[in-house]
Amino acid sequence: MSLSFDPATIDLPRAHFIGGERVPATGGIALHRPSDGVAFADCPVAEADLVDRAVEAAKRALKTSGWGIVRPRERVNALHRWADLIEAEAVTLARMEAVASTRPIAELLKFDIPITVEQIRFFAEFADKEGGDLVPTAADSVGLIATEPYGVVGAITPWNFPISMAAWKLGPALAAGNAVVLKPSEMTPFATLYLAELSVRAGMPAGLINIVLGDGRTTGAAITGHPGIAKVSFTGSTGAGAAIMENIARTGIKPMTLELGGKSPQVVFADADIALAAGAVARGILANGGQACVAGSRLVVEESVAEEVVGLILKQMSEIKPGPTWDEASAYSPIISERQIGRMAGIVDAAVARGARCRTGGSRLDREGYFYAPTLLEGLEANSPAITEEIFGPVLTVQTFRDEEEAMALADHPTYGLCAGLYTRDLSRGLRLSSRLQAGTVWVNRYGRSRDHILPTGGYKQSGLGKDLGREAYCANRKSKSVLIAV
Repeated sequence: MSLSFDPATIDLPRAHFIGGERVPATGGIALHRPSDGVAFADCPVAEADLVDRAVEAAKRALKTSGWGIVRPRERVNALHRWADLIEAEAVTLARMEAVASTRPIAELLKFDIPITVEQIRFFAEFADKEGGDLVPTAADSVGLIATEPYGVVGAITPWNFPISMAAWKLGPALAAGNAVVLKPSEMTPFATLYLAELSVRAGMPAGLINIVLGDGRTTGAAITGHPGIAKVSFTGSTGAGAAIMENIARTGIKPMTLELGGKSPQVVFADADIALAAGAVARGILANGGQACVAGSRLVVEESVAEEVVGLILKQMSEIKPGPTWDEASAYSPIISERQIGRMAGIVDAAVARGARCRTGGSRLDREGYFYAPTLLEGLEANSPAITEEIFGPVLTVQTFRDEEEAMALADHPTYGLCAGLYTRDLSRGLRLSSRLQAGTVWVNRYGRSRDHILPTGGYKQSGLGKDLGREAYCANRKSKSVLIAV
């Protein structure tokens, strides 16, 4: 069966989803397909009253279903049924996602949907395996550290990997016994809406997952500042994360998990497997058109092998296969919007004007839609925005070093510390420098997240607070209580 499809034939759910039902809405933010620039839908914007309605639906679902206090295995089984249905509806979900997003249909069915299923199943299994502790106290007392769900969790997800990012938020929150009010990105809301509908079809309590559409300024602010929401989880830019922290501080105190921006280095030593390193570096900047917070956008390479590594990367950059996301042959993503492609072009053009050498790319591709050529920049000043700012596109900068100290100095970033890549055949060096790299995740002789969902992800510095994935994500969705019983 061909995976390719006509985007005009896809029925998109243009509504909010509250209390297990679609809430019709009209107007709002005009959406354009990244693959061809065609206007195809509007995203409504939920005002504060609709967020109130969603929070009340979530509270009601928790109360009537007892989701947070039922036998934990019941939550496990319900989440597995949901995951089964997502797997069965993979093609429908992938088509909804491909129409509006930057994700090619073939990659959605190979990676995004299966990973979404895996993550929900992974977190489901924590529900009856993670609990409190019996702690040592005096002989005439019993000390317990009990854990409880927060209640209603507010979640905001980005546009770059919409459905798998939704699973990052929904999986641990639901497994831990909470209900969720989630705002997907206004640019890519459709598959997330359908994901929520599938939860009700799978037998999960209606109102446990509520989806409200809208922008950050109106809908996002209403969620993060709502007194009925006990915890917030957000993935997006550092600037938006700072605004969320400010809004929470202004409206009340609550815990938050923030997975934010990055400007990640890929450090290649001369003793590395050069072909392996170059391939990983190329994939780290080309995947999803460089539109990932973990994109390895700064190549820091030992001077003696720099030209060899760059030559191999340039070859891979020349072999991209751009095309509309609804064509199964496409293997290179468009940029999400005209605005984003303009911002990226401005940074690249400014770097070249200041003396940087553009070895390849540096312009839009000559085709419809928002496609930007893979770009490699050399000879940059250390304070160039191309090196210091998160571009969120397929732009790789190159800096060279002569020894470890210089490599570590170049790898360190004053603002970001999300991820880092390190390539060397010297195991001692790999272990030693992994501890020195100021990043929440370090990959050695590879780059990019695996499907080992037990590994948490989250950044240092302004790349975030707290962790997604792993045991840490589940535990972050439960609050602890100390209990001391006199015997």
